[in-house]
Amino acid sequence: MNRTLRGATAVVGVGETTYYKRGQSPDAEFNLALKAILAACQDAGISPKDVDGFASFSNDRSDPSRLANALGIHDLRFSNMQWGGGGGGGSAAIAHAAAAVATGLAECVVVFRALAQGQFGRFGQGPRSNVVSGAGAFTVPYGLMSPAQSFAMKVRRFMHDHGVEQSALRAISLASYHHAQTNPRAVMYGRPLDEAWIVEPFHLFDCCQENDGAAAMIVVPAERAKDFDHPPVYVLSAVTGSHYRAGASVHNTPDYATSNFKTCVPRLYGMAACGPDDVDVLQCYENFTGGVLMSIVEHGFCEPDECNEFLTKENLIAPDGALPTNTSGGNLAECYMHGLELNIEAVRQIRRTSPNQVEDVDVAMVVSGPMVTPVSSSIYGSEATV
Repeated sequence: MNRTLRGATAVVGVGETTYYKRGQSPDAEFNLALKAILAACQDAGISPKDVDGFASFSNDRSDPSRLANALGIHDLRFSNMQWGGGGGGGSAAIAHAAAAVATGLAECVVVFRALAQGQFGRFGQGPRSNVVSGAGAFTVPYGLMSPAQSFAMKVRRFMHDHGVEQSALRAISLASYHHAQTNPRAVMYGRPLDEAWIVEPFHLFDCCQENDGAAAMIVVPAERAKDFDHPPVYVLSAVTGSHYRAGASVHNTPDYATSNFKTCVPRLYGMAACGPDDVDVLQCYENFTGGVLMSIVEHGFCEPDECNEFLTKENLIAPDGALPTNTSGGNLAECYMHGLELNIEAVRQIRRTSPNQVEDVDVAMVVSGPMVTPVSSSIYGSEATV
């Protein structure tokens, strides 16, 4: 029995709100979600009443039943949330939507993420409390309070083990900001790049932004894909998971210097029936540039000891780089919408509508949430791939 999601579903609509610096959105978080969903429906050329399912991640607060009520949906058939912090569920939500559509649980599922940090608080800030419990009790007394501080430990270990230089991280950031300068949607559009230390080995611009906004994607059965105006974009693969004891959040996991994709990658390529050499463009979640570095290694694009040679700005920029990466500007320079905007950029690359279009894209990969747990990845393909 051949059980696979490969080519069973397609993305037919994408939508985004304006992206704002954290705390600057004039809209409440729920309204942002509605605006992105309506934009995706308009892009697909469908009524929002045609939607019958929702999938999201990272504990999104916009309740599916409330969304269905606001959109006038008559039959809500599917609602799903990927557990886990950060952006590790960005591709998992696609997997869940595709699974629901492929198995007949729903016919038209919206994947969405909305954030209004001015309404609910900042993501990147350490805890403000006189009492710390749980895993934080083992790390906060030693100064590991923010994501940057915690993830820097893993990246520094990887860099030490494999002789990786700061220039490799710098290239990732420079490529993202390079792409943002031709993307008017990007928060960092027209903004110069500067450097300032946060915590070794990260500079200020090695760290993702904190933004308000929302993004949405519409997934339907593959047999309906050609009924829409845009070229079909098929879900070739979407997987999620983590390795043994990846959830040891007190920094004693046996495999420490990792982005957590080692067990996911064989399933990702196996489902998609392709390999790293087939990927035309990469959208890799940057919580921090070190996560991109380790993710590129773990997805097979280069060996650990090749990072200094492979990770250069020239190799990472569109249209002619060896591996064009984060071609809309990514979390660093376009927007931090928990990485769902990276999936949208993968769709745009296959549609040939990216602000930094790579020539003849048939296969686009998205890597979601390195160094959190669980993580996820997805691969999208043009009609030529199915």
